[in-house]
Amino acid sequence: MTIALGLALFFMIWWLVLFAVLPFGVVTQDETADVVPGTPGSAPSRFNLRKVFLINTVVATVVFAVVWTALENNWLGTKPPVEDAPPVLRMAPPPPG
Repeated sequence: MTIALGLALFFMIWWLVLFAVLPFGVVTQDETADVVPGTPGSAPSRFNLRKVFLINTVVATVVFAVVWTALENNWLGTKPPVEDAPPVLRMAPPPPG
């Protein structure tokens, strides 16, 4: 896997994991009985974006490591086995003289 492909894959995994991590630990204003006028009761009462990004980065790194290992070890069958690989084309040496 090239560096560019690895970075692109990590970027996609990071954003997908973000949407899964966002609802973790959310405490609504209804639950704290401190509803700010003009906001819905389901709005978060305290939201720490730095903590969400940190958790997201850790989870995305673990997921990326599993995906990278699976791709490099051909667990998904994306690379042909060595015996099925096409022969390497070589140029014949020039004739003597």
